[in-house]
Amino acid sequence: MGRARSAKGTTSTPSAPPAERLFTPPFIALTVAELAYFTAGGVAIFALPLYVTGPLGGDEAGAGIAYGAFAVSALLLRPITGRLSDVYGRRPMLLGGAMLAAASLALMTTVGSLIPIVALRLLAGVGEAAFFVSAFAALADLAPAKRLGEALSYNSLGLYLGLALGPPLGELLVRMWNYEAAWIGAAVLAVLAAALSILVGETRQERPAAHERRPIIHRPAVPISLGFFTTLFAAGGFLAFASLYAMHVGLGDLSTALFLYGAVVVACRIAFARIPDRLPSLPLAAASLGVMGLGLVVMVAWQTIGGLLIGVAVLGIGIAFSTPAFFSAIFATATPSQRGAASGTATAAMDLGLGLGPIALGFVARPLGIPWAFAVAAAVAFAGGVWTLLLARRRREARAAHGEMQATEADTA
Repeated sequence: MGRARSAKGTTSTPSAPPAERLFTPPFIALTVAELAYFTAGGVAIFALPLYVTGPLGGDEAGAGIAYGAFAVSALLLRPITGRLSDVYGRRPMLLGGAMLAAASLALMTTVGSLIPIVALRLLAGVGEAAFFVSAFAALADLAPAKRLGEALSYNSLGLYLGLALGPPLGELLVRMWNYEAAWIGAAVLAVLAAALSILVGETRQERPAAHERRPIIHRPAVPISLGFFTTLFAAGGFLAFASLYAMHVGLGDLSTALFLYGAVVVACRIAFARIPDRLPSLPLAAASLGVMGLGLVVMVAWQTIGGLLIGVAVLGIGIAFSTPAFFSAIFATATPSQRGAASGTATAAMDLGLGLGPIALGFVARPLGIPWAFAVAAAVAFAGGVWTLLLARRRREARAAHGEMQATEADTA
């Protein structure tokens, strides 16, 4: 009993159902489009602070403002573009966002002062809002429900490979030619991202119902997004000042720290892709924030090339698990027709962190130095870890209370 017999009388056990397919052509096209888009962003991460503090004659505060300005427009528009992607589809937003990014990068060749650079970074934020929100929503559409964490890990390789490859590419273009060559190269990559977005196709599974309320903020995701904000505040501060800090400790190749950061994240995402689906998302996110803070503390306490590289590696390990963990927790609060809004809310927290982190830490670095800015970033990461642990505890208590209520109702029945 309990076993099936074949026509020849042999006994066989039922086989496990095959895993739902993850690596479909649209999934691959989306990941490669993100690789092109974020490699362009990686070029800007390397070149922008050096351009502001070098040819333009600015200081660390100016570099922080230039780097973080894009997040202002992106922050304001992400919830709106998220809702638009639910209503009108993911592909138009992907295509338009990538083309706006290309335009902002190409126009960098025509300006030579801080104010127009900030204006172009604001334009880049509009493109970022459209592209990034729709990319995460499309990913949630394409990924099998039980493999969402794994899908996030693999898909984010595009982002972090871009962060790893973009800075060395930017350094190569600047050394061989000039900053204008770096901006043009980045713009070409953004155009490639737009072309690949066409291959993704439309992934939206259903339109919001006509009578459905359409808030631009997905409220169940807000508390989790606050924890996510601290992740990006700390990471954004590091990214904005990594090239300058590498110069401070005497590292010859200024892009090495950024390359190592991206490479560590990529290696961890590949090696441990299924971990976010196997562990509770909020405790994993809290632990990731603790590891990030530790990496920043190492950089501050050991101000040498070795200290920088070890700290970067530890920071990369923390960030490798934080984004899949936080996004898994956030998408768990949303229905398919709410994924754009949930993605918009979460990525708005990203923009707030990536924008406020460099700007705020730039004003710390100007009078006190970059190590003090990294120390503040570490404190924010530790505080975010505590907040996220409190959210995890509250969720466990709510589930326990719900289970007790169901048991009581069953006993009464």
